[in-house]
Order: sequence, then C-alpha cells, then structure tokens
Amino acid sequence: MVRTADPTSQMSNNGSGSNREQMNVVIVGHVDHGKSTVIGRLLADTGSLPEGKLKQVQQQCESNARPFEYAFLLDALKDEQAQGITIDTARCFFKTKKRDYIIHDAPGHIEFLKNMITGAARAEAALLVIDAQEGIQENSKRHGYMVSMLGVKHLAVLVNKMDLVDFSRERFESIRDEYSEFLERLGVHPLGFIPLSAREGVNLTGRSEETAWYDGLSVLEQVDAFTKPEGNAEHDFRMPVQDVYKFTADQDDRRIVAGTIDSGSIDEGDEVVFYPSGKESAITRVEGFNTSPRTEISAPYAAGFTLTTQIYIRPGELMCRKGQSLPHVGRRFRANMFWMGRPPMVREKNYKLKIGAANVSAQLADVISVLDASELSSVQGKQQIDRHDVAECVLETLHPVAFDTRNNIEPTGRFVIVDDYEIAGAGIILEPLTEEDSLFKEEIKRREFSWERGLVTSAERSTKAGHRGKFVAFVGKFHSGKRNLAKAVEKHLFGVGCQVYYFGLTNLTKSFESLDREARTRSIEQDDAVRRLGELARVMTDAGTLFMTVLTNVDDYDMEQLGMLNAPNELFVVAVGETPFSQFKADVELPDHPDLEEAVQKVVEGLTKKEVLIDYSI
Repeated sequence: MVRTADPTSQMSNNGSGSNREQMNVVIVGHVDHGKSTVIGRLLADTGSLPEGKLKQVQQQCESNARPFEYAFLLDALKDEQAQGITIDTARCFFKTKKRDYIIHDAPGHIEFLKNMITGAARAEAALLVIDAQEGIQENSKRHGYMVSMLGVKHLAVLVNKMDLVDFSRERFESIRDEYSEFLERLGVHPLGFIPLSAREGVNLTGRSEETAWYDGLSVLEQVDAFTKPEGNAEHDFRMPVQDVYKFTADQDDRRIVAGTIDSGSIDEGDEVVFYPSGKESAITRVEGFNTSPRTEISAPYAAGFTLTTQIYIRPGELMCRKGQSLPHVGRRFRANMFWMGRPPMVREKNYKLKIGAANVSAQLADVISVLDASELSSVQGKQQIDRHDVAECVLETLHPVAFDTRNNIEPTGRFVIVDDYEIAGAGIILEPLTEEDSLFKEEIKRREFSWERGLVTSAERSTKAGHRGKFVAFVGKFHSGKRNLAKAVEKHLFGVGCQVYYFGLTNLTKSFESLDREARTRSIEQDDAVRRLGELARVMTDAGTLFMTVLTNVDDYDMEQLGMLNAPNELFVVAVGETPFSQFKADVELPDHPDLEEAVQKVVEGLTKKEVLIDYSI
C-alpha cells in the first residue's frame, strides 16, 4: 500500500536520475513504540511528502479536535486510525543526497506478525524502535529475532520517546546494554543505538542539544551509513529446480531444466550436480523466452538450461555447480523457528516443509529451547511450540532435502512450515544433524521390540512353502510394461506352488496412487504412501508371502525407506526400463516392454540366486 507519492515522479524536480542507488529499509517494533511517527517525521523533514499533504492532515486533525500526530501521515486508512495500530505493511518513499529509500512500515501488534515478516523479507536494512519509557517488550524481542532470521545484516536500534524520560542517559544505556545482550545471542550486531524523540525531531535529521551526552549518528545519518549487502551472485551457484519442460513439436527434443537462481552464476559448459539425487550433467545452453542469446547467467534471474545428458530429475532438486561447495543433504537439522499457526506445533504430526522448490513432509523431533519474550529468557524442556513462540528446535523430514546453513548461503538456508494449507512457521537452518537418533529409526525399533509373534517360526514357513517371504517391487516409468510382468510372475510362481500375492496400489486407498503414476512434484501423500506400503509389506513378508507390487514415482531414498520398513525381511527390486535411481542397484534390470516369457524367467532366476526360492528349479 503506497502512502506517499511515487518517488519517481519527484526525481526530475530534484535533478535525480533513474540510476540512483535504492535501498529497502524496514522499520519494526512493539505496538505504540512510535514507528509510524518516526517515518512520518522523516518524510516531513526530508521534504518527501506530496505537496500539501502535511497541511491537509493538520487541518483534518484541527477540524476533528484531535491533536496532530506525524503518524497520521501514514495511518491514512480509517480502520487503521480507529484502531490506532498499523495492520498492513505500508510502503513509503523518501530520499537523501546519497540514495532513494523505500521504507516498509511493519505492524507491531502481535496479531499481525505475519504481515511484519512480509515487510521485513524485502528489506536490506532495518530500524528497530523501542519506547524509552516502556522499555523492551515482547515484540521487541520477537522482531529482533525475525530480522535476524530473515538475514537483514544492517540494523540500528532507535530508543524513541526519550522526552518522556527527560532524555536520561542512564535509561538509554540500560536499554542499550540489555538489548545488545539479547541480540548477541542471535548473532546480531547492531550498527548503533540512537536516543530519539521522533515527535520532537530530536536526533532525527541531526544531533540535538537535548542529548549532548550522545556523540553518535542521527537517524538520517545512520540510514545513509547503511551499505548495500553483497549480492547473492557472489556466492556459490544454487538454483532450485521448479520444473522440467519437454518439447516434442517440430522434432524439438529438448528437455529444459527451469528455475530461479538463488545465488551464484553459471556458464555454458559448466558441469552441474543435482541434489539430493546426486545426478550429474553439464550445461549445453542457457535458454530464455523472448530474450537475447547469452552464454552465462547469475542470480537473481529466472532461467532454463539444456543439459548434455538427458538425466531423470524431479522438480524440487537443487542444481549446483560442480567444483564449488556442496549443499548438505539429509533428513535432520537444527533450526531457529518462529511459529505463527494457531494450533501449536507438536511432535508426531506431519507438516509440510518448503525449502527452495522442495516440498517434503516433516516432523518436530525436539524442542531445544523456547524464547519467553515476556520474561526475556529461554525456557527449557518445553514439548511443543505455541503461537508466537521463537524456538530453537530439531526438525526431521521424511525424505532427504538439500540445504545450506543460513550463515553460508542465505536463500537455501531458510524454510517455511505449512500446516493445513497455511504458512504456520518460518525459520533458518543452523546446522545439519546426523540421522543416528532419527524419529524414523526409533519408530522402527519400537515396532520391532513390541512385535508379537505366533508359534510358527519363519524357518518353518519357508520349509513348508519352499521359499522365504519377500517384498518384490517392479519399478520403472509409466507404461514400461512392468505391471504385466509383475502379474505374469505372480501367475507363474503360483502355478508351481508358491505363496504369492500381487498387490494393486489402489486396492485399499487412493493415497497409494501417488506411487503408481508419473508425478512432477513430491507430496506428503506420497511420503505417507511409502510409509503405509512398507508397513503392509512387513506383515505380508512375515507371513512368508512373496508380496509383489509395481512402483512408478519412487527414487533411491524411497527404496531405502521401504527396505527399512520391511526389515528384517528383505526387498527384491526388478527395474524395467529407465528409473530415477542414481545409487540404488536393482536386483534384476530389464529393458522397456521386455519379452514377457524371457523376463519372467530372469526374475525367477534372480529370486533363486538370492535364495528366496529354496527348492525350486526352472
């Protein structure tokens, strides 16, 4: 919502050019600590208001018998003035001799913290306002954390309303020391603390006699002292893959990998690696739509690339440049997170984690500590994350994701959590963790520890049936012939007396369809289907059955998970045609649409070689 005239319409009056440097600055703080007054006074004192705006607002206040406030220059909407709080993130503009500024006025009320994050996410620098009389409040802490979380490197703290404490140096220094200690724990080092009376204009555009003891910068001088952050183009290359486009018209057989470059640059001929799959290729050409040909491209542009080899990758992978630092790939990491959802974040519940272009299901594995903003301290041992909590926690994803730590490459070190189709949490990744104590492994341990067995042993079942229980998965692309093969193998083995069962994935629930069709992106439903299928296989193979099914939309990690879920029984994989595997090795590999009779024989030979079929000869 633009509250003042667009600055581009005023540049010609001051002789400014369109090549002037521009900076986005967010102003945050607890409700009623004076953010809007700071901005309104800045606009007025720098001559950045539309002509007659100041006089108009003053006359409106006079006609309504209300005392004039500089905040009214911003709070132009009736509902905002009536409530006395800023709800939306307002944008306004002003300029100095050095550069042009876009100021984002973020709401301070606790109910509108989502809006605050929206404003802060665009910012290159921040001003955080604290009321000298009220002191540090809950949202002073929360906003400090969120500025840190969003990677805003340049921060100045404005201790406002100093006139209400008689410009007390002791009061100012007390707030400065206490808040500096808190920011230090977040790894944030503010560029300065400024004693201020925005309403009176003290230390706003120049230093004032009322604070003769202060020898630092004024607000305007501090804003001009902010430096533009280093561009992401200087970092190692990262591009989340948003989609893969295939062309078939006019003998065009290109497969274009597309996305928006988060950091770094890349040239034609550079070798690339995709994570978490680990698949490699090289750039043949930089593609674009209605653009001039180019041989290199860098952040933050959207781009497409054709590769030297037609590798099978999915949207959500992270494209990296070979030879540069590699991202972390894993299922567990320690993070700082802010929770905005109305229901608390709890353990043993699946959420959707979005990082880059990847969407995976995730669970809360551990709550290390929660910031109690009202007590300005950390709470240990809390078992859930409540609304508006700032927490240090451990998250575990069901499927591996590629990521960086926030201090390394910022865009790929941030994530959001979706709960019931709404963004409920946002955070930064602090460090990767090993999977030794993963929720997944612990769940399997608990299951096996409490598994109740009958009087018939697995060895007795194998001796009677002539084979061991086995989960046999036929894997390949859609319409590769794997389904007909699986059914033919079932029929053949049944004919020679085996206890065998072919399981159609949609027999019980449609959720299994996600494993039986081509899919462009991964979903929580697919992760859930892998889990349910593995548990079902565990029961069927424990009963001594040759349990068979077909899988289309799976990769290395799905097969690893199915193997763990089916343990202690084993997994036998038949790959038909091209598969998305990069490391997983199938037990039997066949071409697309193989000859049915020959393929059945090869599968049976493979089962015999693995000693699944005990006393069976072809």
